[in-house]
Amino acid sequence: MNEVNTHKCKIAVDAMGGDYAPLNAIMGAIEAFNEKKDFELILVGKKDEIKKVLTEKNLSFPEENIVHASEVIGMKDTPTTALKQKKDSSIVVGATLVKEKKAHAFVSAGNTGAMMAASTLIMGRIPGVGRPTIGATLPTAKGNFCTVYDVGASVDSKPQHLFEYAIMGSIYAKEIFGIENPSIGLLNVGEEESKGNKLAQATLELFKKSDLNFAGNVEGRDILAGTVDIVVCDGFVGNIILKFAESIIGLLKAKFKNYAESSFINKLKVGMAKGTLKAVLQDMDYQKYGGVPLLGVNGISIIGHGSSSTLAIKNMVLRAKEMFDKNLIQKIEDSIKNYENKV
Repeated sequence: MNEVNTHKCKIAVDAMGGDYAPLNAIMGAIEAFNEKKDFELILVGKKDEIKKVLTEKNLSFPEENIVHASEVIGMKDTPTTALKQKKDSSIVVGATLVKEKKAHAFVSAGNTGAMMAASTLIMGRIPGVGRPTIGATLPTAKGNFCTVYDVGASVDSKPQHLFEYAIMGSIYAKEIFGIENPSIGLLNVGEEESKGNKLAQATLELFKKSDLNFAGNVEGRDILAGTVDIVVCDGFVGNIILKFAESIIGLLKAKFKNYAESSFINKLKVGMAKGTLKAVLQDMDYQKYGGVPLLGVNGISIIGHGSSSTLAIKNMVLRAKEMFDKNLIQKIEDSIKNYENKV
């Protein structure tokens, strides 16, 4: 496969990634292509299985855009071990396409840890980035969104890493969400500058010296309140917040179900409000946003949920295309370099 034309986006999709692969991955990727058509699509995985799905669904797809990968990294595989032992896996092959500039982006709903490791180790980091980050965008009481960085790309962070998360998150919020000057809060146990552990206090000093739109320390309640656009914390805390947030919609559904089952009248009430409830909860549906980008790696890497639907895969591919169109990787590199020069 030839090196990418720098003027046309080329997106590689892990056809073997996810609980419902290859069907959902292939169908979602092709739906995205049919919607936009102004990019090249590559399907990575076991060629015979990919061709079987294409034949069964009567889909036309150029065989030269199918890149064979004989192995699959499973959801239960240990990420770093799998990368070494399964060098011909779809995740390794896909990340290598980006490294070798045969693709601009790689999208996968496969093993999250392996995807993060492959993106970091194979694609490499953007010059000046100490540690990549992954964010979670959560709905707020104000009707907007708050994105938390980091939510699990790494569990230990230094002050400089948290500062970099804010820089990268700000660029992403501006370019993708259209927030001209996103506000940033540092997650802490109190708003006062004297609060927090050594990591929080040292990070605060970096923010105070920058020209980022820093709103100061924020508390956990400020995330869903929508106090700021971006909240920064280390990945250990961020991942706990993410898993807790993901459980909220399940709790709400269970509460409504229990209420409905308590009496016939209550069942009618819930039934009448079903459409309204669905509309209210849709902002918390991951399928609407697809996957999340691993910011800080030297290429576009979109990581999806293992149970990604066709719609989720489609939106992951479209998000990768949007990141390419906005030249996000170069803008992150330029911004990181700009802050390095000021230090």
